[in-house]
Amino acid sequence: MTSDIGLRVSDFAQRTASPRATGSLLFGLLSLSLLFSGCAGYRLGPTNGLAAGTKSIQIVPFSNNTLEPRLGDAVTSQLRKLLQGDGSYRLATHDDGDILVSGVITRYRRQEVSFVPTDVITVRDYQLLLTAQVTARERGTGKVILDQPVTGTTLIRVESDLTSTERQALPLLAGDLAKNVTALLVDGSW
Repeated sequence: MTSDIGLRVSDFAQRTASPRATGSLLFGLLSLSLLFSGCAGYRLGPTNGLAAGTKSIQIVPFSNNTLEPRLGDAVTSQLRKLLQGDGSYRLATHDDGDILVSGVITRYRRQEVSFVPTDVITVRDYQLLLTAQVTARERGTGKVILDQPVTGTTLIRVESDLTSTERQALPLLAGDLAKNVTALLVDGSW
């Protein structure tokens, strides 16, 4: 049947136009077919095979094993916000969730990225890295769904005060870590 359609198109092209027009027609048909097949793999909704909101998830506040204060609260808050916004799971706030997520922040590091051009000792930009050991388990069976370290990063530019710059970047850093945890939970193949 496909070759039949191809013959019809080529017969039509030969009868109605020059060889140049035939090439343009075939190019146009090929372009249209590629355009409409480009979205063939797109899926709307959750990608983990579950219907949206069928399972609930409970986030236990993350503990902080670093010397940097307020990291646990920031990560917990950002993770709750992202999971609620994603919609794959219902956020269990007042009752027990089907999946229990907990974590321990194990590392906070500041890495030099660039220096002031006129002074090779003074750092201008830092990359902040935050690592947490994240565990997710099913409440009913106790089966561990996820147990791995997850890292979040952000860049900061130091103007006059490093401490206040780091404090302002804390929600961005926690948000990147929470984004990576959310991706593992939502798109996981478990």
